[in-house]
Amino acid sequence: MKAPMPKIAILILAAGASSRMGDSDKLTQDANGTPLLARVIERAGATSLPVFVTLPDLSHPRANLAHATDATLIAVPDWRSGMSASIKAGIAALPDNTPGVMILPGDMPDLTTTDLQAVAHTAQTHPASIIRATTPDGTAGHPVIFPNDLFAQLQNLTGDLGARAVIRAHQQRLHPHIITGTRALTDLDTPQDWANWRAAQT
Repeated sequence: MKAPMPKIAILILAAGASSRMGDSDKLTQDANGTPLLARVIERAGATSLPVFVTLPDLSHPRANLAHATDATLIAVPDWRSGMSASIKAGIAALPDNTPGVMILPGDMPDLTTTDLQAVAHTAQTHPASIIRATTPDGTAGHPVIFPNDLFAQLQNLTGDLGARAVIRAHQQRLHPHIITGTRALTDLDTPQDWANWRAAQT
């Protein structure tokens, strides 16, 4: 019997400080009846792709939002050094045969399971490309899928700029995937972001 093809992994970045929210944690805020991080994990899990979630540590309150799922939780001891620490820890935790990784910030409430599946399908048809979600006018957003030959470069990142350096170094390999509306851009970093988003829901 033929072994199943390895799948792209979804790496949800949820180890940040949420410092722009003041005393609140943006990832545990209620998003239409569900904590934001739980909403993102649930939609990622419904794709049937393996899901990995970075956290400051495995006893962090955010970990409770993933316990009822099949997501793999990854502690990031040096999370204070920036987003690169989450990406490096996440890449290190992936199985060796993972063909690509979809990097998905944990604070994006509007991306749907269908959106994530569609971006993953584009990566399957363009396996050597970096797939970046965009708005219809071409504004770059998330998620972004990197093929596994770039994993070593992702593990050499530093600071809090995410994977921008890898994208810049491989501009010729970028392949856009258009997501309608602003779902690829909407993230909830601040109390004002939350207020605007909640107002738009009603």
